[in-house]
Amino acid sequence: MTLSDFPRYPLTFGPSPVHPLPRLTAHLGGAAIWAKREDCNSGLAYGGNKTRKLEYLVPDAIAQGADTLVSIGGYQSNHTRQVAAVAARLGMQAVLVQEKWVDWPDSVNDRVGNILLSRIMGAEVRIDPAGFGIGFKDSWKQALDDVTARGGTPYAIPAGASDHRLGGLGFARWAQEVADQERELDVFFDTVVVCSVTGSTHAGMIAGFAALEQAGGRPRRVIGIDASARLDETRDQVARIARSTASLVGLQRDLRDDEIVVLPGWAGERYGIPVDSTLHAIKLTGQLEGMIIDPVYEGKSMAGLIDLVTGGDIPKDSTVLYAHLGGQPALNAYSSLFTHADALPL
Repeated sequence: MTLSDFPRYPLTFGPSPVHPLPRLTAHLGGAAIWAKREDCNSGLAYGGNKTRKLEYLVPDAIAQGADTLVSIGGYQSNHTRQVAAVAARLGMQAVLVQEKWVDWPDSVNDRVGNILLSRIMGAEVRIDPAGFGIGFKDSWKQALDDVTARGGTPYAIPAGASDHRLGGLGFARWAQEVADQERELDVFFDTVVVCSVTGSTHAGMIAGFAALEQAGGRPRRVIGIDASARLDETRDQVARIARSTASLVGLQRDLRDDEIVVLPGWAGERYGIPVDSTLHAIKLTGQLEGMIIDPVYEGKSMAGLIDLVTGGDIPKDSTVLYAHLGGQPALNAYSSLFTHADALPL
């Protein structure tokens, strides 16, 4: 099988934009940095990386006769917000289990940002005090049972749409999209930097680029920046999903361990808690490029990119593609961090 054998339900505008970040590049004094903007990829509730994944889950849900999408995430889950939007687009219901993945003191953490948008779109939001974890939860299983008990037909979507047979396909297709844009722009991204937590965004990229290389494309590095603060768990999940997705898209070899790179150093001690490097990355990117990133995912992957470029781990002659996954609505739940202007010495 190949990727084209899997049905896809279009939810995005088309290819997400790719553009250079010249002021950030000049400031860091190293590799040329570009961004691919999943935060601009769809008209559904600000889009994001999960919208791209859901394009491959939707045909399966429809084929199963589902009328309710049931998923799980934290209070400020970008994923559950996108599930709510897709359910609205399809005329389905959404039941969302929202757990306290982040022990953050903002008093409106469970009322603003992503969770607010999910409620606006009509999702049934179930607040649960359970902490962070990317595995299968009893509360999610209960939500599925409840939908069935009241006569509905649920479709189960795990956290981040990741631990699902089709969860990696959206970003395997993203890799093909990047290759098409490279030809149009006459550029080659030898290094891709992406945040990694539930795993299928990163894993899909690994599988997709490996398939392109098998077809004669040039090799490149895909660097995942851990934001889970549970490195081993995240790396294992990325590896498992990458290998499963590679098999689905017709890769005719085993993925090597050195193709599955999840780097520690910028997550802090707990998921969802920004550290100094996170806040610096958010402010630097905003003040140099007007590009807004978030404290949970992009702030940490950008912090990793900054250090990898300035430290020389990414060579000066590299051209880097930064994957912006679209987590900005969560900024509303971190308002206490940004109560006054803080101009950096640029």
